[in-house]
Amino acid sequence: VNHGQSSNDVFPTAMAITARVAVRQLEDAVQHLMDELAVKQAAYQDVVKIGRTHLQDATPLTFGQEVSGWVSMLDHDWDYLKSLDDSLLELPIGGTAVGTGLNAAPGFASLVAEQLSQAYNQPFTAKTNKFFGLAAHSGLNVVHGGLKTLASDLLKIANDVRFLASGPRAGYHELNIPANEPGSSIMPGKVNPTQAEALTMAATRVMGNDVTITVAASQGNFEMNVYKPVIIETFLESATLLTGTVTGFADKLVHGLTVNTQRMADLVDQSLMTVTALSPYIGYHASAEIAQLAEREGLTLRAAAVKSGKVTADQFDQWVDPLAMTGVKQPRN
Repeated sequence: VNHGQSSNDVFPTAMAITARVAVRQLEDAVQHLMDELAVKQAAYQDVVKIGRTHLQDATPLTFGQEVSGWVSMLDHDWDYLKSLDDSLLELPIGGTAVGTGLNAAPGFASLVAEQLSQAYNQPFTAKTNKFFGLAAHSGLNVVHGGLKTLASDLLKIANDVRFLASGPRAGYHELNIPANEPGSSIMPGKVNPTQAEALTMAATRVMGNDVTITVAASQGNFEMNVYKPVIIETFLESATLLTGTVTGFADKLVHGLTVNTQRMADLVDQSLMTVTALSPYIGYHASAEIAQLAEREGLTLRAAAVKSGKVTADQFDQWVDPLAMTGVKQPRN
């Protein structure tokens, strides 16, 4: 019995609904990760560490400041996704075979959208161009682009965590991560960042999936895009992968993450880049000479500064304050 529907409009309607639900589930996981990171941000707001740019030593910051950047990344990513996700509220139901609405009763599409809105507690609407709804899947395409952006930032965060936790003797070893399982069948006591690795693999998969969806969304030949199955299957895989790995990363790594404060302090003390704090007092070139002396003779920056005769020990201690350099006590904006 024909009830004013066609698989050509029912299937893309189901695609929009399932994608919207999947994104909402991912939102809960991302918010949970942000909450866990915010706890670490607050706990380590005053713990100074050395910054790194171009993979080289840079001026100091606190670990809390570093984590605040991660939290802000995720917060911005979700704002982008929310602005894009509303495109999934437009349902092509009622377009029937080619978008004309042939054999659909007057008001049918609006009634269906109303019922679906109540069932899923989402403000779905059928007030969209049906020819667009059947032939194009721009909404799914742009929303998945938002998932890809989220994935790229998650990949950055997970990589930062696993690199900072590398060691314990021959790596950065600034972070301590939970041992969720034996790290090696041959090397006793090894702790691997498996939750970070899982998240990075999920992120790379999402990036690949974005190419698939982009190409599939371009295949709306004439009145219908027949690549609907691969679009929605790929979209849901991305959302599901991110939901699972983000949750695991939050619960099994970030929650139990601690900071090796002594290691961070040692690296700050050994770094030459705190010399930047001397520049306002003795100038760039004199500061650079002190850094070069420290590097050449294997001295601490303080010892090199005093040996150079350009700075006294008391002046160095007054001017080179790593915590003050971070601006955490006196924000600069």
